[in-house]
Amino acid sequence: MTPDDLFRAFARTRASLDGGEVAFWWTGDIHAWAPGEPYRRLFGFEGLNMARLVEDEAPGAHQLLTREAAFYLDPQSREILETWQDKPVVHVWNDPANQRWRPFPVPMTELGDQVCFSLEIPLAYPSPLPVAQYPQSSAEDTYRALELFQFFAPASVLTTDAPSVPATMSWTRMSPWLPWMEQGQRPGGLTFHCRGRKLGSYEEVPERTRAYIAAHHPEFAHAPEKWTEPNETSWTYFRKLNPPTTS
Repeated sequence: MTPDDLFRAFARTRASLDGGEVAFWWTGDIHAWAPGEPYRRLFGFEGLNMARLVEDEAPGAHQLLTREAAFYLDPQSREILETWQDKPVVHVWNDPANQRWRPFPVPMTELGDQVCFSLEIPLAYPSPLPVAQYPQSSAEDTYRALELFQFFAPASVLTTDAPSVPATMSWTRMSPWLPWMEQGQRPGGLTFHCRGRKLGSYEEVPERTRAYIAAHHPEFAHAPEKWTEPNETSWTYFRKLNPPTTS
């Protein structure tokens, strides 16, 4: 199998080669860790990514156009939280969350009648929330995180001509404390542990979640139609809601 064949198999798994809209939904939990303290399950977490894969101007390249919403839940009742320790919860409203794809050697493991594509993404870049401007909300001036994805698909993804195949996924993320938690430079952080699947359509998203999106940001029911930038993250979105004060 050539690298291009492998890349197209991954594209069928993550999205759809015909440009159709694809919904990935996931659920899981968020655990806190800090030196000398026990691990604690702080939140449930549920999210949705709406994606559309289109060809890029560069030969062989593609644009993955997505927007992503995710919600922090009470760890027991699984209801969407609006406050935590008397602080307002800032949910994830990342629009856009786009990627430019060129064929690359996607790591793949054969698992009998399944295959697994795995992506390990370490992140380190200047934080949108410098400590001097956001002392209560920022751990350091460099944002550091680790994103670990696994996408599982039928082994037929390697030979089929279908533009899209059914898929499930797992996602683990290690990150600093969330800005709205106001943990300052306290040592420690969060581990997200989630699993999910590719849905047949947006209508398969749980009704509670669809209702919340409809009431707050209905545009998140669909993938973007065209490329825009820069990408939104939880950190840049928090900065938009809380612009730094100027003296």
